[in-house]
Amino acid sequence: MAAVNTYRIDVSREGRWWMVAVPELDLLTQARNIAEVERMARSIISLALEVALDTFSIDVHVDAHVDYESVLKRVQERRRHAKELEAQATQDVVAAAKALAREGLTVRDIGQLLQVSHQRAQQLINA
Repeated sequence: MAAVNTYRIDVSREGRWWMVAVPELDLLTQARNIAEVERMARSIISLALEVALDTFSIDVHVDAHVDYESVLKRVQERRRHAKELEAQATQDVVAAAKALAREGLTVRDIGQLLQVSHQRAQQLINA
């Protein structure tokens, strides 16, 4: 099986456009938004080399004034942490619902105290 060529794609912002450069092939195109970058890069490479769009890979590097990679990493970490906290909160509310039910409170009262519907309170008790 032949090795697949990988082309580095350098992306930078100029005015309202994203400039899409393929330095190895001395190619340049533009995209209206970041979502178009990969499609535009593949298209220009495919046309220049006269090969199918799926016969090579690309490695996109965005030159932004914001360190988006560390921002993205921080956002992903916070989302992961938020999911963990949500899971813990769910465990806590289930435990609270069961404890209140053991104390003899009605499902409606439990729902009111936990700020959920009485149907949800019943689900929590049965969880």
